Amino acid sequence: MIVETATMSVVPGQEEQFLTALERAKGVLARARGWRELHVHRGIERPSVFLLVLRWETLEDHTVGFRGSELFTEWRSILGPYFAEPPQVEHWEIR
Repeated sequence: MIVETATMSVVPGQEEQFLTALERAKGVLARARGWRELHVHRGIERPSVFLLVLRWETLEDHTVGFRGSELFTEWRSILGPYFAEPPQVEHWEIR
């Protein structure tokens, strides 16, 4: 099991639209092999910044399976219009 964190800076003023789009994008994740859960955190000091914490069965389920699939293209087309800059993504081992 691994954890992916994605810090997403959203265009100011579009935070609520982003959250609505994120609800749609969860349906895309639900079809991805190895995806387990998603937690969304909104910045307090920076309310246009969101931290997504996702759990995947394996690193490859995310980096090869999801990112190399049409599901990723669909996910990105739903959320991408709200990005103020590219997301910062990292992976973590669960210990």
